[in-house]
Amino acid sequence: MARAYTLKRRAERQDQTRLKIVDATIELHQSIGAAQTTISEIANRAGVGRVTVYRHFPNEESLFHACSGHYFSQHPFPDTARWRQIPDPLERLKTALHESYAWHEDNTQMIGMALAEARDLPVMNPYHTYWASAAETLVAPWRTRGQRRKNKKAAIALALSFDTHRTLTHDQQLNTEQAIALMAQLVENA
Repeated sequence: MARAYTLKRRAERQDQTRLKIVDATIELHQSIGAAQTTISEIANRAGVGRVTVYRHFPNEESLFHACSGHYFSQHPFPDTARWRQIPDPLERLKTALHESYAWHEDNTQMIGMALAEARDLPVMNPYHTYWASAAETLVAPWRTRGQRRKNKKAAIALALSFDTHRTLTHDQQLNTEQAIALMAQLVENA
């Protein structure tokens, strides 16, 4: 019995250390960016040695995947299944934009850094996949075909974009309601 208990406690400590490393990395990526983050800084912030960081994460890719998985589990995307329950296309779109813009606002620092440094890296695939799926969910009730559907989906993808949200609300200083009304009009006219 003592052996099983000792192994369980050791595994728990390893999990705690791993989480401290992931949390430290996320904090650094969010504050100074991934490109500026070093293993020494991660180790220092996590309160462990560099060797411990490498023992848990032998390369940057494994560390980045652990960080993105943990970050998105702590900051879940808006629920597209709930959007599908709204039959009216415009109401569905406006609801989605409200929730998406709130998510973008809550995650501005991290997503801004991630897109600036890693937009096209595999670690961002879950992010891009989610927003592509969200656009599909929102174009579905419009019942358009061909080029009209393609245009409408492009307008929806643009409306959902973090960059669009940032441009409208931060750079152009529209409030959320104004930004949503503008994007809804764009999608309707597409």
